[in-house]
Amino acid sequence: MSGSFKNAIDWLHMLGSREPPYLHDEVIGLISAAGGTHGLQVINTMEFSVRSLRGWAVLFVVPVSQAMHALADSGEVQDDAIRLQLGTLGQEVVRVAQRFAHDPALHRQAECEEAADRVLQAV
Repeated sequence: MSGSFKNAIDWLHMLGSREPPYLHDEVIGLISAAGGTHGLQVINTMEFSVRSLRGWAVLFVVPVSQAMHALADSGEVQDDAIRLQLGTLGQEVVRVAQRFAHDPALHRQAECEEAADRVLQAV
């Protein structure tokens, strides 16, 4: 995990005192851009972080290997396959977010609070 990503996660901790806390029931799309082929390892770390902050990572992810060849200096995507994957990821985030918005049974605030209480009691 890069230092900048670790710093971003540290800043997200400040969301713990808001209601609902952290990334509760937020739908997250995961993208990594790596210089080599290890982008999926970063995705796995990000997914764990999203879950620990009570968010929902969609199942479709986009690890961009050899990002220096796939992305221009401006950040523009130069690879058509990656552009398609990013569009698909965006559509999936919207689809899942709409499902959450229309189905209140998917919101699990009480279950999260009970789990947090059990953890505190065990300590």
